[in-house]
Amino acid sequence: MKSKTPSKDSSTRANKSPKQQRNQQKRNTPKTVASRQSSANLTPTKDDSAIKAKSNSINMGAGERIQKVLARGGVGSRREVERWIDEGRLKINGDIVKLGDRLKEGDYLQLNDRVVHWEKFAIQPTRVLLYHKPTGEVVTRRDPEGRPVVFSQLPVLETARWISVGRLDINTSGLLLVTNNGELANKLMHPSTQVEREYAVRILGNISDETLEKLKQGVELEDGIAKFDAIHFFGGEGANKWYHVIVSEGRNRLVRRLWEAQEVVVSRLMRVRYGPVVLPERLKTGAFYELTDKELDLLFDFAGLQRNEPSVFKVKSEPKRRPMGKR
Repeated sequence: MKSKTPSKDSSTRANKSPKQQRNQQKRNTPKTVASRQSSANLTPTKDDSAIKAKSNSINMGAGERIQKVLARGGVGSRREVERWIDEGRLKINGDIVKLGDRLKEGDYLQLNDRVVHWEKFAIQPTRVLLYHKPTGEVVTRRDPEGRPVVFSQLPVLETARWISVGRLDINTSGLLLVTNNGELANKLMHPSTQVEREYAVRILGNISDETLEKLKQGVELEDGIAKFDAIHFFGGEGANKWYHVIVSEGRNRLVRRLWEAQEVVVSRLMRVRYGPVVLPERLKTGAFYELTDKELDLLFDFAGLQRNEPSVFKVKSEPKRRPMGKR
């Protein structure tokens, strides 16, 4: 018979006391859920309760802040929604909303006692269209006078709605941005962002240098002083002259009113740029172009927002040239 040589482990155990061997066995034995619970302090501390509550909220679905959901859907800016909450105008499941409340799946939301179908504002890929608006179209969803509206010319969205970034009056053509991301739209329109808008203007007659200087220094209008940030002469023949002007605010009919304040007749007005987005030369009137993922990244960066979402679903659009960049 072969004699058994003691293993290293058995010789080591032989040199240890029974207590040491028991401790070693405990360390080498994997703990089950039950053993971990039994070895823990069963009296919950304040910190333990907070951790448990946080864990439960995550497991049940912590939801999303109401301000963020409604801003994304274009219902109002985050600041506006916070004001509505302070005024008690929002309810979830019949209870008045408090700051910090979140929307979870199945919640019943009301604004001024009217139901808000907020589920359609769920996180979805951002889409931005460059629409070449013709004169004669109105930037509204419905027109009581029966005039053609911009939104009827755009592709239909299943779970959201198009939001226009600013407006163009019925007699102004050119670049109109529309998006399904209300937060992006609000950021690009907010006065604090001071996004440049560039317009091509055709005027009748000659303009003196003195008049141009007044328009750059500031003119008193009925709603306050306004001015052009820049004016560039773009040529013209005969009585008609073309200028490109830049403004950094979106007051109603501001460009026309500035020229009219100097008794200058504007015969044509077209927006050719909004911030970093330029109207493509090949984009026909009444057509649209959808920004690519790279162009969306640039626009989000310009607006000071982070883009954490899936890639956008592509639709056929024209033209293929990239519209981003400075003119």
